[in-house]
Amino acid sequence: MTAYDRLAARFARMATLGEASSVLSWDAATMMPTGGGVARGDQLAVLAGMQHTLLVAPGVDEDLAEAEAAEETDEWRTANLRLMRHAYTRATALPPDLVEAEARANSACEKVWREARRLSDFAMVRSHLEEVVHLAREAAAALASALDLDPYDALMDGYQRGMRTTDVSQVFSDYQAFLREALPRAEERQARNPAPLRPAGPFPIAVQEALCRRIAERLGLDFAHARLDRSAHPFSGGTPTDVRITSRYDEADFTQAVLAVVHETGHALYERGLPSAWARQPVGEAAGMAAHESQSLIVEMQACRSDAFLAWLGPELHAAFGGQAVPYGSANLARMWRRVGRSLIRVDADEMTYPAHVILRFQLEQALVAGSLTVADLPGAWNDGFHSLLGIEVPDDRRGCLQDIHWYDGAFGYFPSYTLGAMAAAQLMAAARRSVPGLDAALERGDLAPLLGWLRSNVHGKASLLEFNELLSQATGKPLDPSDFKAHLAARYLS
Repeated sequence: MTAYDRLAARFARMATLGEASSVLSWDAATMMPTGGGVARGDQLAVLAGMQHTLLVAPGVDEDLAEAEAAEETDEWRTANLRLMRHAYTRATALPPDLVEAEARANSACEKVWREARRLSDFAMVRSHLEEVVHLAREAAAALASALDLDPYDALMDGYQRGMRTTDVSQVFSDYQAFLREALPRAEERQARNPAPLRPAGPFPIAVQEALCRRIAERLGLDFAHARLDRSAHPFSGGTPTDVRITSRYDEADFTQAVLAVVHETGHALYERGLPSAWARQPVGEAAGMAAHESQSLIVEMQACRSDAFLAWLGPELHAAFGGQAVPYGSANLARMWRRVGRSLIRVDADEMTYPAHVILRFQLEQALVAGSLTVADLPGAWNDGFHSLLGIEVPDDRRGCLQDIHWYDGAFGYFPSYTLGAMAAAQLMAAARRSVPGLDAALERGDLAPLLGWLRSNVHGKASLLEFNELLSQATGKPLDPSDFKAHLAARYLS
């Protein structure tokens, strides 16, 4: 075997362990009895340890150096080797005692955070978060040195390769200026329109679940390689040949179930579209968290909340639930599912104000990592920043800096991916409309095949061959540009 072949075999074994972890994690969220939690934690920890041991084992660095010195002309193998080196550099940059300390601190903080959020008591978790932030700064410094990046960039690199703070700051600043002008106009326009009619329930959960499965199939999800189950919080997991999506159901309102399923189906379609020839290799994985979010949002926000798709979906909903037909008309569904409003909670925010929630977190976590903001001052900084961005007061920490798990679980650098993904989704949809004749006519028939075919060629099939901006440039003719997202919002909410 050549050095490259040995590395490919090693990374395939690591990926297989990761697949087992993913299915175990899905089971823990959907089917595992509560008493299995401790053992499941042990199982996942052992698998993670085995992956790390394989990655940093003696001889890996020598194989990397030998493979890099060899003549290589295939762009996929070249990219795969580059990603192997990147993974090895990140893994060996962090001392084992720091990795263990982070795992312990994150776990302890996350447990206290759950109670602190319930009681809206930031003081309860402050000391735990201080330790998490302290260790995150140590990790950021170590990674920055190994990767030749700034510390916060090194943390973002763990979620979306290739994006830098300067890139993100530029597009976020541009969007802030747009939002200041556009949000009052959207609110004024919305106030002049009639309020949406709410379909009359109840909506039996079994009917909702069957409908959601039919919608996912209509969108292109093959249930020979997928499952739809229930969980407390919707998510997508599993493996490219065995994707697992979940939703949650409310008999009084089918909205969250349907929209969660179309969102998670977008994630699942991306995984299913990854090139099988590069399965279990770094280059065959999704291109990052922002890229993944772009695929869920191009399906949910760009396609399935469009006027065209709602014209197909309305009769499907009416056939499933009965009652008056008027609330299921496309215009009424649009008023229900495309409303803007200043709200406190990120996960409930509309697509126009959601980026403000992300921008706030991006600014604050940069300051925490840099040391210019102390954990003790976080609640005040949050409240001031939120008021500056959206003009509303934060009444308590439960609806302020305690609302998200991410920081309390040590996930710094993750938040930008949400809005970068939304912007990329709009940019990709604009390019698809230019390239695919009759795309909206197909959506009116509930047919995503033309859009999915374009995504298969331009996004899914590229996997991690390209970095985020390179992927967008090849697919759309330019790197990430918020103008398409702003144009989408203007067309939907201002005209």
